[in-house]
Amino acid sequence: MNFVPKLSIFITALSIAVCGVAAPNADLSGTYDSGTVTPLERPEAFGDKQFMSAEEAQSTLAALEEKRRLANQESDPDRGAPVVGGDGNLNSGAGGVGGYNQFWVDPGSVLSEVDGKVRTSIIYEPTNGRRPKFTFDALMKLADTYRSYRTPNDGTANWLAKRGPGPYDGPESLAPPERCLMSFTPSVPNIPGLYNNYRRIVQTDSHVMILNEMVHDARIIRIDSAHAPGALKSRLGDSVGHWEGNTLVVNTKNFSSVNSLPGADENLEVTEYLTRLDDGNLHYRFTIVDPSAWKEQWSGEYIWQSKNEDKVYEYACHEGNYAMKGILQGARLLEKETLAKEKTETPNAS
Repeated sequence: MNFVPKLSIFITALSIAVCGVAAPNADLSGTYDSGTVTPLERPEAFGDKQFMSAEEAQSTLAALEEKRRLANQESDPDRGAPVVGGDGNLNSGAGGVGGYNQFWVDPGSVLSEVDGKVRTSIIYEPTNGRRPKFTFDALMKLADTYRSYRTPNDGTANWLAKRGPGPYDGPESLAPPERCLMSFTPSVPNIPGLYNNYRRIVQTDSHVMILNEMVHDARIIRIDSAHAPGALKSRLGDSVGHWEGNTLVVNTKNFSSVNSLPGADENLEVTEYLTRLDDGNLHYRFTIVDPSAWKEQWSGEYIWQSKNEDKVYEYACHEGNYAMKGILQGARLLEKETLAKEKTETPNAS
């Protein structure tokens, strides 16, 4: 009478063994904060030094805290308007005309420590800790895709002096992050940014889902599956994973020509390694290969902090996106002023 249930249990156990489903101690499910003040690329002052001393780490954190304190000082309510076109400080947000201040910025507050050593950068390959140089084609593509970022903001319609489409002709001419189509920080691989660095992992026997707080990108990783046909491309690519002990290894390819990693193209291939540590945190490592974008591969690693008591809230990027209207309306105004000035200066022009 008990033969059938026992046979069912045996078949289930056999299928788990064959398909490589993770053991309970390899469960990655949870909420993580991937924010870190460890930079993606190593400051040149560190040279080929991968790790910093305890004194250097303490000094770095103190300097960052002082920078944050100064940036959070109360603004003068009687200050004048920003200079026309901004002050040119692109690091202050919106070219210094009143973009994000420190209240809205949350990159993290910890230096990433791997195996007890504090990293000087997330990137460890190449040995200088910096991304390889872009190919010429990749640079041209970046300039075209993000031309609305790269157009000098001098308070004039300077783009009218150039032939071809302008950077603000319509919504489709704006960079993908401005249109809320993708983040300005990559989702594949997962690289931290200025804010919204939470990740939520949900794991089943056959799939792993990584929900990125930024632009609510949800990556669906199939376990022990073949890749979809190469003709099926998307900006997040096609992710397939398998288990190597307690480490989930994810290979992603079949990317669209414009994807979440700036400069990469359809030849991008990303391999990621996710391992849950004894303290509940997650060790995350990645390798990027795209010969048509970079002259060599590059790799990085850092720690995601466990935040299981927290939730990942919806990131509704395009709701109330008044900036989109403002950008296009401002461009039309500048064009009108420029054309009127040209007509005044050359009244006999046809």
